[in-house]
Amino acid sequence: MTKPLLQVRNLTTRFGHGLGSVTAVNNVSFDVNAGETVAIVGESGSGKSITALSILRLVPEPPGKIVGGEILFDGLDLTKLPEEEMRAIRGNRIAMIFQEPMTSLNPSLTIGLQIAEPINLHMKMPWQKAYDKAKQLLDRVRMPDAKSRLSSHPHQFSGGMRQRIMIAMALACQPKLIIADEPTTALDVTVQAQILELLKELTRETGSSLILITHDLGVVARYADRVCVMYGGKIIETASAHDLYARPLHPYTRGLMASIPRLDQPPGVRLVPIKGQPPNLAQLPPGCSFNPRCGEVIDRCRRDVPELMHADEKHLHACWTSPHV
Repeated sequence: MTKPLLQVRNLTTRFGHGLGSVTAVNNVSFDVNAGETVAIVGESGSGKSITALSILRLVPEPPGKIVGGEILFDGLDLTKLPEEEMRAIRGNRIAMIFQEPMTSLNPSLTIGLQIAEPINLHMKMPWQKAYDKAKQLLDRVRMPDAKSRLSSHPHQFSGGMRQRIMIAMALACQPKLIIADEPTTALDVTVQAQILELLKELTRETGSSLILITHDLGVVARYADRVCVMYGGKIIETASAHDLYARPLHPYTRGLMASIPRLDQPPGVRLVPIKGQPPNLAQLPPGCSFNPRCGEVIDRCRRDVPELMHADEKHLHACWTSPHV
């Protein structure tokens, strides 16, 4: 059996120290296979982005620190690599598309230089050839008049165009893994669809794996192969996208699905929000961290922390009240 491209095992990332410490990622484990799209979903503050930053070792230290677990990428444990070796991996073998492109692009540099730089650095390609490759990448992400755009600055582009530039940068060195952290949050619905279709098409063409971080379950249904649902810094359910939508088991997952509009809903049917607020990671309740908001809570939920349990071979959940093998 082929090994997964990425294996995250018991990853724990903490901020602060002593009584003031916050565990933002708590004992998280998941795999990403070659060519697969894995979505990580959940409300703001659930630990999605810190998980992504931990994989690339971009958590600012201090105040943050990876305090436990392994991140195995192509057989290498990224948690044990020297910083110099990590720099050779970032942007080269693992690329990241950040949530807001305007803060990720350097406003004082042309986009041609910003796309060509990682090609020159990692692939040792002469600058002229790197610029030619940058033009090809802009063509590939369907940037109009790509050649003349190389000399433009980020402020001269719309939000959707800037996100296309970020995708071009991510693809520059033909990485094996791309992490997209809420890549369409700041875009309108039409542009969101264009960007996601483009990202899925390009990763399929290149054979790259994709980790898609989002809070939009509509995005997940259309673009993901597998889904990890996070809450309170932990993965509380994981399954194929088809199985998760057909049979959501954790009350939190069902709550997320009940809170979004559906085309097949009868007129007048109101959405059902999840009551309460996401937990304070510095003061998690005892037992299951979702228990104060859960309508199915039992005494054991307030006492014992549930670990991921099998509902079937590939569908796991962390809930005392849902069915499991």
